[in-house]
Amino acid sequence: MAWLEQHAPELIFWVTIASLLTLLGAILAVPWILSRLPVDYFSAPERRPLCRQYGPPGLLLSLAKNLLGLALLLLGLVMLLTPGQGLLTILLGLLLMNFPGKYHLERAVVQREGVMKALNWIRRRRGQPPFDSP
Repeated sequence: MAWLEQHAPELIFWVTIASLLTLLGAILAVPWILSRLPVDYFSAPERRPLCRQYGPPGLLLSLAKNLLGLALLLLGLVMLLTPGQGLLTILLGLLLMNFPGKYHLERAVVQREGVMKALNWIRRRRGQPPFDSP
């Protein structure tokens, strides 16, 4: 506990920097990712995992994606208690990770009218057709 009290300002500084970098990354990455998803991303009956699409390199990509998602999830939990974009970071982490029920959760969120409207607005600005409704 003494270590935490001694290093609290430094810790808050670095968490704030991480938060700002995460926010900037989200602002840049979300439109880029949304414009590259297939039109049927939310309406397809099932998804093919990266390891089935790309073989062994896909397995490494999947592992890296899940580790990044876990890191963002943990960083987001820290940011809930300190200054930062905790909820946004947790959401990004969950979207990157693979877990049972993720596809159904994504579809439930996207079926909300405002969410689908916002996603399709971003796609339209990038010159992409709108997503098919789930």
